[in-house]
Amino acid sequence: MTKPKSILITGATGNLGGKLRRHFSAGGHDLRLLCNNPMADPAVTTADLSLYDEGWARHFAEVDAVIHLAGDPSPRSPWTSIQRHNIDLTMNVFQAAVRHGAKRLIFASSNWVMAGYRFGTERLTTDLPPWPINPYGHAKLFGERVGISFAEQSGLSFIAFRIGWCQKEHDNRPGPHMTMGRWGQEMWLSDRDLCQAMERAVLTQDVRHHVLNLMSDNPGMRWDIEATRRAIGYAPQDGHVAVLTEESNDHESIVRLERELADRLEKLAMMQRW
Repeated sequence: MTKPKSILITGATGNLGGKLRRHFSAGGHDLRLLCNNPMADPAVTTADLSLYDEGWARHFAEVDAVIHLAGDPSPRSPWTSIQRHNIDLTMNVFQAAVRHGAKRLIFASSNWVMAGYRFGTERLTTDLPPWPINPYGHAKLFGERVGISFAEQSGLSFIAFRIGWCQKEHDNRPGPHMTMGRWGQEMWLSDRDLCQAMERAVLTQDVRHHVLNLMSDNPGMRWDIEATRRAIGYAPQDGHVAVLTEESNDHESIVRLERELADRLEKLAMMQRW
């Protein structure tokens, strides 16, 4: 039997936080839960992690693993929110982990780090140059690079997961409710695959740093999860074949046109600056 681990989860009342909290509680692990706690959950320590304070930082003392989920979850958020909740906050979490002797930090990065490849054909490995297209994606890339830097300089073990599409409902049941287009459906991540990967990230030994894709085993997807299998022993149980409808195809065409327009406007703005 695996010896229970001490695990600190930031963003413990969010979508992913709730799933992981239930999973690790069932496994008998010692959980320390931190977030802004909007529902005043008595099991969660309320803290504004965007402002460093030893009152909450002390909870990081000697934990086996920190799972860092907290932050603004919307890819549509402006820089004003992303700077505070996804950059300043993430730096504070890293500082607390290092200062208080946490052994490993597991960072919830995002598929948005690679969103610029949406309409390409490349195999999406984590060796491919990143291509974020919005503040949210840039901040997630920043978190990955900071984590690698801390791992190199301080000895903190670090794993970043570029997480796919993990629904709030219908956790392990792909079907008609999967309304997203090909890009979204082919990065689907079931709850049990999410939880298994996070547990493997907590338990796997001798990790300096990894950046890994985290999706279910979806047939035909461009995302590479072979490195995830090798690095932590990830063995996904679920998979979904994308089902495309007229509605999803129309949506994909609109997004493609929006992307092309945004690229042209950016190039025009650069020409004007020069």
